[in-house]
Amino acid sequence: MSNEAWSRRVDQLGTLCADLGVPWLTLRAYQQGSGGTGTDLVQWRYSVDGCDIVVDPCGDGRQRFAEALQLLDPGDEVNEASVSAALYEPADSEPDLVVVLGPPTQLPPSLVWELAYAELVFASVSWTDLCADDIAGAVADFSCRRRRFGGLDDDE
Repeated sequence: MSNEAWSRRVDQLGTLCADLGVPWLTLRAYQQGSGGTGTDLVQWRYSVDGCDIVVDPCGDGRQRFAEALQLLDPGDEVNEASVSAALYEPADSEPDLVVVLGPPTQLPPSLVWELAYAELVFASVSWTDLCADDIAGAVADFSCRRRRFGGLDDDE
């Protein structure tokens, strides 16, 4: 997929998310097997109709963790809050929903830190085939869930 085609797709996804009331959309270029999108993406951020979009081509959680630590000021205390802030930048909190492309039997090499309290939706679609319908389906699935934030149901 060309960078121009990918940019058009990101615009479409951003417009859909804005229409659905999703304030943040982060896209990471992870695809099992190939390790990328077929484009030469660099990290970028912009807004579409009120939805802030971050495109992050780094799908390797260890690399992203190392890069986040490099963002910390040398004189600042390294603690959960400072590391979280660096990891989630430019968002100000962990994600509510993570759409995992591929089978539900394997997570991408992302950070468990980010996935701890997020709802996961699995979509059997490749990175290059991701479209607005896939995101709309994930948001619809998410909106029907009863969030427990790591807790158990009352009847368990």
